[in-house]
Amino acid sequence: MASSASKKEENMVTTEDISGGMKVILNRPRKLNALNYELIVRVLRIFESHENDPNINFIILKGNGKAFCAGGDVTSLMALTSAGNWSFGANFFRKQYSLDYLLGTYKKPLIAVIDGIVMGGGAGLSMNAAYRIVTENTIFAMPEASIGSVPDVGASHFLSRLPGYFGEYVALTGVRLKGVEMVECGLATHFVHSKDLGSLENELSLMASSKAKNITRISHVINKYANGRNIRLENANSRFEIINKCFSRETVEDILLALDNFAVDRQEKWILDAIKSMRTSSPLCIKLSLKLIREGRSRTLDRCLAREHLVVSHLLRRTVNDDFYEGPRAMLIDKDKKPQWSPSKVELVTEEMVRKCFLMIDDEDWQPLRLNARSNPSYTMLSKI
Repeated sequence: MASSASKKEENMVTTEDISGGMKVILNRPRKLNALNYELIVRVLRIFESHENDPNINFIILKGNGKAFCAGGDVTSLMALTSAGNWSFGANFFRKQYSLDYLLGTYKKPLIAVIDGIVMGGGAGLSMNAAYRIVTENTIFAMPEASIGSVPDVGASHFLSRLPGYFGEYVALTGVRLKGVEMVECGLATHFVHSKDLGSLENELSLMASSKAKNITRISHVINKYANGRNIRLENANSRFEIINKCFSRETVEDILLALDNFAVDRQEKWILDAIKSMRTSSPLCIKLSLKLIREGRSRTLDRCLAREHLVVSHLLRRTVNDDFYEGPRAMLIDKDKKPQWSPSKVELVTEEMVRKCFLMIDDEDWQPLRLNARSNPSYTMLSKI
């Protein structure tokens, strides 16, 4: 008989068999499907066990409730690291990034249905998928720098491949994007109205299980329900132009100066919000984030994840400061909304501080993230960023 702990683990994720495929459903709706260690392990086991299953030709990944996945369960992670060595947290992220890598190189088409909130760790599950379907309910963000961390879960790979310097904008400001904006910038592959998701999933479920032309048929079904009209945003070209001019600058200080200059003549809310967010986020993490995105443009997914794991491990072990712990304390635990960052301004973050967070860690309790090489299936070229 299964223990109560194992039953709880299984209930965090449910599965449904469908013709030619299956559904994997994150099932912590009261926690907005936030990722804890048990949920990550369960999802990893499911995907590993079905990758070579001849009866499974595609997988739909979705969330139960109003969120796809609101990110990692930070409170749970803080309890884990506080109870023991910082390397416990590093092991948590090692497992999570291993899952993200599996999903990003999965042999079967992975269809992420993102009908609601998707942040942080949830982006790792969905943005690495072949098909990324969003709706009018979708809200996306990578707010890590505001709570003392960096955009991870492969973000230095998928954000760095967005048009122009939009990836730097998303990573450094934690901006919240709606579904249509995600399609516009390339984070999502399709926009489908929430009311049509049931019909879309049903039609995918009715597909014959034959592998012949399977990818073409999946694309045909999704395109049938996708709304390709009216997704262009008002003033989008102007916004992208300003983003490229500002976020292409070499340093965080130069980016902020460029934004400040635009704000003098253009009191647009999104510009003011970007400045405010960058000024109030962890100065160290803002600079680390910029370096990760810039490096990520020339790195494969596995190398990006390994680099992110190294930086996050340094934050966990307090190599430079306590920002990784101070952010959650101020924003999520005590909720005073007044994190005491150290250093307190981006101008005070030195190149040496940044360099230290990219050095290998000499600690017997820590190992670098090593991922076995996996080739991207050819079908991903149809839908990948």
